[in-house]
Amino acid sequence: MEDDDFLLEMYVTKFNGAGFEVEVAKSGEEALEKARQGYQADLVLFDIVMPNVDGFEMLKIMKREKLMPNAVFVVLSNLGEKKDIEKGIQIGADDYIIKAYNTPTEVMEKVKNLLENKNK
Repeated sequence: MEDDDFLLEMYVTKFNGAGFEVEVAKSGEEALEKARQGYQADLVLFDIVMPNVDGFEMLKIMKREKLMPNAVFVVLSNLGEKKDIEKGIQIGADDYIIKAYNTPTEVMEKVKNLLENKNK
């Protein structure tokens, strides 16, 4: 879930190239709509700063409504203050990655490791 078209395309290309099947949502509302319609994912990679429903609220709703119960939820944001990271993890994110400190390749490697560890 990303509302910046450039970053979105970059990550879609990167993940598709690594063999991931990617479904895109440009807002928290769109992600929730897809999940409520039965879409299931292994991974939900999302930003916090989003129009209408932000990433924190989307995650709260996903957890409360038990949408995508088997998914790994990873925040990918430039909100990097300790309080933001703690809030994301407290709400239920499996990891919190700060965009500015990680290249797309590093993000993908972290995600792969999380998915591999989940499947052990």
